[in-house]
Amino acid sequence: MIAFARACDDIAQTSAKSAKVERLRAYLGSLSEKNLLAAVRFLSGSPLAAHDDRKIAIGSRTILAAARRLYSPTDDELASAYREKGDLGEALAQVMRPPLDLDLFAETLEPATLLEMLEALVAATGASLGKRREAVTERALRASRTPREVAYVVKILLGELRIGLREGLVLDAIAAAFSADPASVRRAAMAAGDIGAVALAARAGTLDAIAVRYGAAIGAMLASPVVFGSSYRELATGTWLVEDKYDGIRVQAHVHDGDVRLFSRTQSEISRAFPEIVAALRARARDAIFDGEIVAMRDGIVLPFRYLQPRLQRVDPTLEVQAEIPVRFVAFDVLAAGDRFLLDEPLVERRAQIVANLDATETLEIAPWRTLEPGTSPDAIAELFDAARARGNEGLMLKRTDAPYVPGRRGKWWLKLKRELTTLDVVVIAVEWGHGKRRAMLSDYTFAVRRSATDPELLAIGKAYSGLTDAEIVEMTTWFQAHRTGVHGRRAFAVEPSIVIEVAFDVVQPSTLHPSGFSLRFPRIARLRPDKPASEIDTLADVESVYREMLEREGVDR
Repeated sequence: MIAFARACDDIAQTSAKSAKVERLRAYLGSLSEKNLLAAVRFLSGSPLAAHDDRKIAIGSRTILAAARRLYSPTDDELASAYREKGDLGEALAQVMRPPLDLDLFAETLEPATLLEMLEALVAATGASLGKRREAVTERALRASRTPREVAYVVKILLGELRIGLREGLVLDAIAAAFSADPASVRRAAMAAGDIGAVALAARAGTLDAIAVRYGAAIGAMLASPVVFGSSYRELATGTWLVEDKYDGIRVQAHVHDGDVRLFSRTQSEISRAFPEIVAALRARARDAIFDGEIVAMRDGIVLPFRYLQPRLQRVDPTLEVQAEIPVRFVAFDVLAAGDRFLLDEPLVERRAQIVANLDATETLEIAPWRTLEPGTSPDAIAELFDAARARGNEGLMLKRTDAPYVPGRRGKWWLKLKRELTTLDVVVIAVEWGHGKRRAMLSDYTFAVRRSATDPELLAIGKAYSGLTDAEIVEMTTWFQAHRTGVHGRRAFAVEPSIVIEVAFDVVQPSTLHPSGFSLRFPRIARLRPDKPASEIDTLADVESVYREMLEREGVDR
C-alpha cells in the first residue's frame, strides 16, 4: 500500500483535473492485474463493485479500538490529532507507533491483499461477524508499515478517500493508462457496474465484450435550473420537448428476466418500499432500465411531496398504507433495452423505446410530452407552466430532442423550470442552535454550493432558518450532533457535508460576506433532499446563471 498511498498524496496535492488524471495514469499503468482491480475500486470510493449491495460495515469505533490496541495512544493524543486533522485516517497516521516486534511486519499489504480481506469479510455469515470485522481491521492496520499507509487504509475502510477524485477522473485515467477510447470506458463502466472489471477489460482490450448488467444503478442525468419568466435563450437553437416536472422522487427501474429492482437517486435500492410498482413493472414491462419519478397520486392529481414522505420511511408498507398513499411510477426516459445501451441514442429515439417496452397501467405511466414549436414565446411557456402546476406538478422540464443521456452530468441538454425565482440544491456545512421555542434545536443551517462540477470545494452562500417542521428539525438535530466536525463558535459548529436541502429564495445578489461571492435574499428550506447525494448539488456556475437571468428578466444590462 506504500505506492498507493504515495499516488493518493500526489493526486491530493493538485487541484488540476489534467494533473490528477496524469498522476493516476502513471500509477495504474504500473500495477499488476490483481492490484489494478483493487486500486481502481478503492480510488472510486468503494472496495466492492457498484452492483454488489453488501456492506463492509467497519465503523470508526472498530478502527479506534484496533488503533488503541496497536499504538496505545492517549485520549489526549487522539483528541488533539482529530481536532487538527478532522479525518480519522489522518489522525491515526499522526499517532501511529510501529510495534516493537518487527515480526509483526511479516505481511506486506498491497491493494489486492486488502481487497481479499474485505471480500472474505463480506462473504462471511454467522454470529461472529463483529469479531471478524475487528480481526480484519487489526490485521490491516498491523500490516500497514508507514503512517501514510495507515491513513489510506482507514480511509478505504470507511469509504472516505477525500483526495479530490471522482469516478469520472478515474475512468479518464484508465483510458489514458491503457490507450482506450474514453467514451468506450465510460459506457463499459455503466454496463458492468464494476470499475475494477472495466480497468481489466481496458488493459486487455476487451471493453466491447462487456454487456449491460442489470441491477447496477447508473448515475442520473441532471438538469440545469432556469429562471421563470426569462427569455429562455437556450431554446433558440435545436428542437425541444416539454414535460411536467414531477414533485416526487427520482427512481431508476431495472427490469430483467422477471426481476425488478428500484434505485433512488443516491443509488440505494428501494424496491421493498414500493411493492405495487415492482409488481406492475414485473407484469407490464419488458427487459429495460427506465428513468422516472415516483409520485403520490390520487384521482389523477399528483399530491404534494409531503404526502409521499411517509412512504419513504416505510421499508415494507402495509396494504393499508399503500391504499392511503397510492403511488405511480412515471417513466420519462430509458437507458437500456434488452442487451443494448441507449445512452448515445437521441432523446426522441429513447422516447420511442419507452413506449415499446412499457405498458401503461394505473400504477405505471409514460410521461406525456409535447414538442415546442420554434420561436415559442415566454408567455406560451408561462401558460404551459401554469397548466403543469394545475396538475399538481412542480413546473416544467425542457429537453433537447437530440440529447444523449449523460449520467451524473448537469448541462444545457435538460433544463428545469420551477416557481420562485428558482431553487437551488445545496448542502448543509454548519448548524446553529435556534432561539425561543427552538433554543434546544439546531434550526439554523449554513449551506453551500460546489465550486464546479469537477471541483468539490464547498462555498457558503447563505443561512436558512425556516421551512422545516419542528419534527424534522428534531430529527435533524440528532443527526447533526452525531456528525459534527468542528467548532465555529459558542452556538454553532461545522458538520459533515452530507445533508442536502432544496432552498428557495427571492433574489440572488453579489456579496462579500460569503466565499461564493453571492448571497440569497429570504432563503427558506423548500424541503430536505435525502434522495440526492452531496456530489450532485448545484454549483457556483448555476448560481451565476440564475443571477444573469434574473438581471435579464429585470432589464438590467451587465
